Amino acid sequence: MTRALSDLDLRLAALLGEAGFTRAEPPLLIAADLVRDLVGEAMARRLFLTSDAEGRELCLRPDYTIPVVQAHLEGPRAAEAAAYAYLGPVFRHRPGMDGQFNQAGIELLGRTDREAAEAEVVALGLKGARLYTDGPLTLALGDVGIFMALVNALGLPPAWRRRLAKDFRRSGMLAGDLKRLAEPARGAPTHAGLLAALEGSDPKAARALVTDLLSIAGITTVGGRSAADVAERFLEQAALGTGGLSAEQLAVVEKLLAIDTDAASAEPAIRDIARGASLAMDEAIDRLARRHQLLADAGIDLAAARFSTRFGRDVDYYTGLVFEIHDGAGTEARPLVGGGRYDRLTEMMAAKLGLATRVPAVGCAFWVERLAAVGGRA
Repeated sequence: MTRALSDLDLRLAALLGEAGFTRAEPPLLIAADLVRDLVGEAMARRLFLTSDAEGRELCLRPDYTIPVVQAHLEGPRAAEAAAYAYLGPVFRHRPGMDGQFNQAGIELLGRTDREAAEAEVVALGLKGARLYTDGPLTLALGDVGIFMALVNALGLPPAWRRRLAKDFRRSGMLAGDLKRLAEPARGAPTHAGLLAALEGSDPKAARALVTDLLSIAGITTVGGRSAADVAERFLEQAALGTGGLSAEQLAVVEKLLAIDTDAASAEPAIRDIARGASLAMDEAIDRLARRHQLLADAGIDLAAARFSTRFGRDVDYYTGLVFEIHDGAGTEARPLVGGGRYDRLTEMMAAKLGLATRVPAVGCAFWVERLAAVGGRA
């Protein structure tokens, strides 16, 4: 049975309100297709689904971020900066556990002072966690933007950049694809004539052409996939056969991805590698340096925090800062607080909703039940 909100949960809500975050109360039911397109396969399998009287598929909200962002984008002040807080039930299938549980969190939308907004979220995450426990807390930091800046600086084809971005967020795939990328080319790719004709074409036009060719051939589905899906897969796999990394470039990638150190030492270590390899990564590294300085100014001990260049999250929409707060005593292995910058989520959602708005976004979620357990107040 879902745990009732405690006095500490209500104190957390009050703390967030005092910090300038407006309480958001989004609907419990949201469009299932929108959620599936945003959260990835792993989360999509954990949705609780239903439908309305008109047959539209809905799901119970698996988190607050999606409905809070949707309400903001569709509202009259979507172009303005806003700060939202929430506290209440979310719904995910969790084997052996209650599928309904309480979650608190914050979303900072539209802030153009990116690093200041990020530092504010991390500092408030630590302050909120401290309401529940006096025990040791550890802060883990990462930055998806550093990896993407590395990939862009290597001059890889767009298909490889997209592939490696997905790999970074999904454990176990990155090493294999880096090895594949470093292998020597094995002659001309299959269907080289068609690929040469499509080279330089607009990606949408190329997909449309391949889809039309399949349709002309009478192919509408292959293995349950539509012609459009098959066309997308063909173009991606063909593009992945082009380009490559030299042994020297691969060594630089592996060296950068091996950084796992205290946060105070991370930025100079990354900058040294980038400069030594003449990689144009200064903008991303400068952002990291500004954020770390603002965290230090907020009283956060960077020497006690960890930074890993391999630290990502298992969804595709994080674009910069990622962080987690953990129980330093080790009684709870899962994160107590977690979040980061998710500009890609707002971009994808705006596109799905037919909106042109581009909204910077950063936030975090508090796992209040884990926090209560760590503090001995469950």
